[in-house]
Amino acid sequence: MNAQLVLLALCTGCGLGFLLAAVRAVASAAVLWARGRRVMGRVTARAASDRRRGGLVVFSDHLGRDLVLDPGPCGPLYGVPPVGGSVPVVYERERPTRARLWTSRHLLAPSFGWFLSATVAFGTGVVVAG
Repeated sequence: MNAQLVLLALCTGCGLGFLLAAVRAVASAAVLWARGRRVMGRVTARAASDRRRGGLVVFSDHLGRDLVLDPGPCGPLYGVPPVGGSVPVVYERERPTRARLWTSRHLLAPSFGWFLSATVAFGTGVVVAG
């Protein structure tokens, strides 16, 4: 087989996979927007032994259980306030452990990254084919 054809097939397959992941991320954000339960969470400090930046978000679900949401290393970029502040949290009623921050940056950042990756993969395929 021609090496260009194999590389084009790989770029197209990766691009379609990334595009599928982006659509799935947008669909999950839309489900949370339509059917999610919104509650307020409070930002608490991490343990002293944890060297990651930002705080953890503690919120109560519809059954009164306290749950902890880790916004990850990009928490400050998603708009998480400093320790002691409050932030909106959204979750599906059946799955409160899969909660997300109710900010557009936190809900749509994964889909933007996947769309960008798909664009790079398809662009690489166009350059290889040309």
